[in-house]
Amino acid sequence: MSSNIAPNRREFLQSLGQGFGSLALAAMLSAERQPVLAGDAALSPSKGALPQLHHRPRAKRVIQLFMAGAASSIDLFDFKPDLVKHHGEPSNFGEPVEAFQNGLGPWLKPIWDFKPYGKCGKQLAEPVAELGKVADELAFVHNVVGKTGVHSQATLLHTTGFQLPGFPGMGSWCSYGLGSLNDDLPTFVVLPDHRGLASNGTKNWDSAFLPAQHSGTVIYPGNETPIADLYPHKSGSYVNPQSEAATQQLLARINSQHASSRAGDARLESRIRSYELAAKMQLAAPEALDFSQEPEHILKLYGLNNVPAQFEKEINVREETVHFSRKCLAARRLLERGVRFVQIWSGNDNGFPRRNWDSHEDVQRDHGPLAGGMARGASALIQDLKQRGLLDDTIILWTTEFGRMPSSQGGKGRDHNPYCFTNWLCGGGIRGGITYGPSDQWGYKPLNRESPTQVYDIHATMLHLLGIDHTRLSVRHNGIDRRLTDVHGHVIRELIS
Repeated sequence: MSSNIAPNRREFLQSLGQGFGSLALAAMLSAERQPVLAGDAALSPSKGALPQLHHRPRAKRVIQLFMAGAASSIDLFDFKPDLVKHHGEPSNFGEPVEAFQNGLGPWLKPIWDFKPYGKCGKQLAEPVAELGKVADELAFVHNVVGKTGVHSQATLLHTTGFQLPGFPGMGSWCSYGLGSLNDDLPTFVVLPDHRGLASNGTKNWDSAFLPAQHSGTVIYPGNETPIADLYPHKSGSYVNPQSEAATQQLLARINSQHASSRAGDARLESRIRSYELAAKMQLAAPEALDFSQEPEHILKLYGLNNVPAQFEKEINVREETVHFSRKCLAARRLLERGVRFVQIWSGNDNGFPRRNWDSHEDVQRDHGPLAGGMARGASALIQDLKQRGLLDDTIILWTTEFGRMPSSQGGKGRDHNPYCFTNWLCGGGIRGGITYGPSDQWGYKPLNRESPTQVYDIHATMLHLLGIDHTRLSVRHNGIDRRLTDVHGHVIRELIS
């Protein structure tokens, strides 16, 4: 390279000593020659499968907040005076009830007191009082129904639209259909619980039969290495810029030869594009995750000022606030930089003592800290997005795999309730300060059993706000036209402003 000529893109990537720069070169050269093929759709590196949106969108991006283990809506959002009135009496549902375990004990009143918040007067429980600051932005859906009380299947239904593995995540569909807003960062980012993954692990955000670049990219904000394998491990002292550059140049030549003999192979192109993205992320990701650039008042808003060096051994609100708020602040920074879909998880898979929302033994012990941390982070995120003008075109969806029974289990716990639970949404064209679809007097089933809200309806509404007709975003796989909403789903017009 001549010293008096600015480096071109090829030379710049080859000079990146600590990453995947040269490995990405083959993909960039290939993309310059021809579009990448994915199914029947021709995609450029930053365009989605849809040649144009089906209608004018209200939103550009999505944040999904997932409470793993099944949060109890009747203890947090869906106040039931009859449970207070009949607390301790034998539970009588008036019909046969199938419990997951042995959760048909006496009626159990809400664990915490409820108070009205906002101009809408929404009743919220004490642990989620922080959401009262944004109550007029929220739309609650209390009559969501599931299909199963099994965690893994119910979680997949919410994350992929199907109860069995092998289907693309919701974020993968958005990435595939809409494409990227920033080629230097992933379109779909996943921020798991710091303690581990929820039921199904990575299957919740896998791209399945969609091109591989649409899988969720896992990031752990606050960790020493937030993104795995982006840089050589610190123990690899033998890796130096010269050896790395030579290795990547060799791999780039091999990949280029391999790609040229398999033109149009979507799997190969997707894999190479993932390495291209990794090279770009080495520059973009550290800046996006650097909270030191945030002013003190923003850190205070999220509860991230004066973070202690260590936390108490028992689960506690302060620790849950720090970890959940880190993910919320990271989500805001990623959205600002063009990430399309961010999935935030609270709670890991089963363990003891509980560190998820699966409160069979003691709702107060588990839900109290988790709900307090979630509410602080989510409230701060909504306020932060609003003051930056981002809430208008960002959908926030709060969900969990199913609810919990109004009857007690073991005195202080609650069993699974897939028959009725709560989602809430805000931003991106959602009518704030409303409640849609009430549950019955106990919070056991929808008040109108003939017209429940299904997960497919939530997905259809979200895609509609993004400018997508959910029936028209499909991919033929194994002879079947597959879509996020399967063969179901209706847009919930009452939720749209």
